[in-house]
Amino acid sequence: MQDEPVLELSDATVVKNGVRILDALTLSIRAGEHTAIVGPNGAGKTTLINVLTQQDHALAHDDGTPPVRVFGATLGNLFELRSRLGIVSADLHQIFVNGNSRGNISGEVAVLSGFFATYGIVDRQMVTEEMRRTASDALDRMEASHLAPKALDEMSTGEARRVLIARALVTAPVALVLDEPTTGLDMVARQRFLEMVRKVAQRGTTIILVTHHVEEIIPEIEYVVLLKQGAVAFSGPKRDVLTSTHLTEVYGASISLQEADGYYHAFA
Repeated sequence: MQDEPVLELSDATVVKNGVRILDALTLSIRAGEHTAIVGPNGAGKTTLINVLTQQDHALAHDDGTPPVRVFGATLGNLFELRSRLGIVSADLHQIFVNGNSRGNISGEVAVLSGFFATYGIVDRQMVTEEMRRTASDALDRMEASHLAPKALDEMSTGEARRVLIARALVTAPVALVLDEPTTGLDMVARQRFLEMVRKVAQRGTTIILVTHHVEEIIPEIEYVVLLKQGAVAFSGPKRDVLTSTHLTEVYGASISLQEADGYYHAFA
């Protein structure tokens, strides 16, 4: 249903090697609620992404209620999920750029593979002219049209990341999940990248940013979830949640916070 949350976790628990990585994690994100999920290393952010990509699975509830829902439905058909929820992660970057021969594919082919939920493998007989136009538009939105003929393994980290976001956008997803999206980018490339994410948010795609850097929280994001040891420590409007007191508690170190031009900057 249209009014169902984009993402809803209800007491979601993931156990690995006898350790609770996610511990009864509960959160809900609705369409249009640009949200940042923030926490230190080991807080459970990567596992949360793995649950969405079905690399990890939350424990079933005794009463049969699903611990994870996406658009009101349980995780099932991964192809259908990817058409409505775009996910760009460091793992995806690794698969495309460094995974066997995938780095040899062009930016255009990488983006076209988003229609088929494949990792760069495209049956050209199934590619329509409409798909090509949509892929071209997606690259243009990410200021990456010039990368269409370029091989992924010849691109900079920032260029490849923009191509992968274009890949996620070709199916016009309701929401885009970005997992540590600026990893490997220098200061200038990071700021340029974040400005492009702002444009995606402004055009109506819900942004769910997963990060341990508060500096990456773009001004359009108004809701923040702070994770600690696999559970929600604080959540709510950005101004209420992003405080020195809350960050100090979550990160276990004294942290001061400053805001400038809609961005927050943390200092330990």
